Amino acid sequence: MADTAPSYSNIDVRKLTPSIGAEIRGVDLAKGLSDTEFAEVKRAFLDNQVVFFKEQSPIAPDVQVGLGEMFGPLHFHPAAPHLEGYPPIFVIHAHKDSKVANGEGWHTDVSCDETPPMATMLQLHKLPSTGGDTMFASMYEAYEALSPAMQQFLQTLTASHESEHVYRGRYSDRGVDDKDKVYPSAVHPVVRTHPETGRKALYVNRGFTTKINELSKKESEVLLKYLFGHMQEPFFQVRFKWSVNDVALWDNRCVQHRALWDYWPEERKGHRVTIKGDRPFLAA
Repeated sequence: MADTAPSYSNIDVRKLTPSIGAEIRGVDLAKGLSDTEFAEVKRAFLDNQVVFFKEQSPIAPDVQVGLGEMFGPLHFHPAAPHLEGYPPIFVIHAHKDSKVANGEGWHTDVSCDETPPMATMLQLHKLPSTGGDTMFASMYEAYEALSPAMQQFLQTLTASHESEHVYRGRYSDRGVDDKDKVYPSAVHPVVRTHPETGRKALYVNRGFTTKINELSKKESEVLLKYLFGHMQEPFFQVRFKWSVNDVALWDNRCVQHRALWDYWPEERKGHRVTIKGDRPFLAA
């Protein structure tokens, strides 16, 4: 079979699995991206759904904000504390006294928003001596592996995405008082069309999706249980082992992820920005 992988002139891209994920070398994000470098990074991102930048230097907060803004306006997290002076930067931090670790269950970032983030960029500056991997799963592959009859059925459904049960009190140990906070909820199609690639992807997740609106409570529970299990099929996944200062950039429109908290009581810390997306839709 001929090699049909796209060629790149400014970056080195190596696929990690047939379904999802690629490593990128040849650029140092701490120095920013030229327009030509950005164009190739964007293409690799869309082609591979999640890309991992290796051999990186620490990225200054203003530079990371600028990199995110190359993709579009930035998204502001509805619950998490931000880096002082940099509201778009979410500080990812888990240690021996943490109540929870960010991303420890399968989810799509902030799918409870009416316009969820289209992409997330995370650099980790501090890692445990072992563990702390992140798993990513392709919702393109999960959708395409279903039978045509199931695909058609799912395209007729919408799901509720809620966040009260996720965020209420979650960051109290980091000084967040959310007593009067109203957390977002939204209704999205169970199958969404990617606005740039045109591919269809499943769009329900364990973290935020609470029910299928067109079904009874019992039917909804059964279908969601099936879909959540189906999405965890290993053939849809890539598992990334971090090195210090690696950067991951993933497409929330077609990817779910899970950060493994298997390193307690050690510490894991980094900076994350998210790029604002659009309202999920299913094309006719």
